[in-house]
Amino acid sequence: MEISVIKWPLYAKLSIILMGIVSFFYIMYIGQDIIVPFIFSTIIAILLNPIVSFMLRFKINRLIAIILTELVAIIIGSVAYFIISQAARLSDSFPQFQQKFTVILSDFIGWLSNNLGIAKPKIYAWLDKTKAASMNTSSIVGSALSSVRVIIVVLLFMPVYIFMILFYKPLLLAFLAQLFKNKKQTMVAEILIEIKSLVQSYLVGLLIEAAVVGTLNSLGLLILHIQYAILLGVIGALVNVIPYIGGIIATSLPMLMAVATKDPIAALWVLVVYLAIQLIDNNYIFPRIVASKVKMNALISIIVVLIGGALWGIAGTFLALPLTAICKVIFDRIPALKPFGFLLGDNRQEIKEFSFKPKRNYVKRNGT
Repeated sequence: MEISVIKWPLYAKLSIILMGIVSFFYIMYIGQDIIVPFIFSTIIAILLNPIVSFMLRFKINRLIAIILTELVAIIIGSVAYFIISQAARLSDSFPQFQQKFTVILSDFIGWLSNNLGIAKPKIYAWLDKTKAASMNTSSIVGSALSSVRVIIVVLLFMPVYIFMILFYKPLLLAFLAQLFKNKKQTMVAEILIEIKSLVQSYLVGLLIEAAVVGTLNSLGLLILHIQYAILLGVIGALVNVIPYIGGIIATSLPMLMAVATKDPIAALWVLVVYLAIQLIDNNYIFPRIVASKVKMNALISIIVVLIGGALWGIAGTFLALPLTAICKVIFDRIPALKPFGFLLGDNRQEIKEFSFKPKRNYVKRNGT
């Protein structure tokens, strides 16, 4: 009995693929409150797994080893809480910010009025109209409530996720082993080992980069006598781990502080110092410590960061690179998906200039 194979036309295949991609991203978007904490928990669990394995070598009960490891992680995480609590001190400078920016805005409006011939009342009316259109009280309240909700979800569920992932690690590995045939189990094991090594190396590299950049930021701001220099330097280093976008945010905060507490010249010096630090980071620190672990080309990196930001916000910009790097590891091991792994990588030095060459008969037939 012959089995007929249905051949789908190209447009049908493309339509199905497009629908699958749209459905996938839609599920990722509406389920972000569950998916994002779980992904973060999985990454942190991979990072903490060597500590658990080290304790298990000394015949310590797995449950106790996981609890002790989580306690260490919570103690380290309390440093982040300390930084956040210290950042609240910046609110003391808000009245000073407002007063300083009011003076700067008034001087700028006066310059516009004198040089462009526009009456000041018209400029103020336009500013009030723009402010009224952009500031919506309900949206601000909704955004604040959403942020509080996300923080509560993360604080409540992430420790539970991390504990469960570490505790049920043998079960999860056994499930993956049963999911694939014996011939493919070796490939799956190699992929898991490579992903574990990638995540651990990437996160450790980010921590080292944040420590170096935070030290340089703080020293630069201390030399310029900027208020909250160490705090702004540390916050800038933490924000800097967000690819491409973090550097802009990290530079803006101390510049605003310089304008509010000193003068525009001080803000210019802050910009010069931070540009120098970014130059050192982008050309020496990041390529050698972090980028060497996640080998992707800049074009794909920018695209996935923008997609991650649109999908999951700040969390998405942070997760974009490691998740894409994990996909690259999987693509490189599956023959049918190797072209996509090749596209994600940075293989410029391994290939020569390439161009499509039409067949000889085609060239003759078209007379070119």
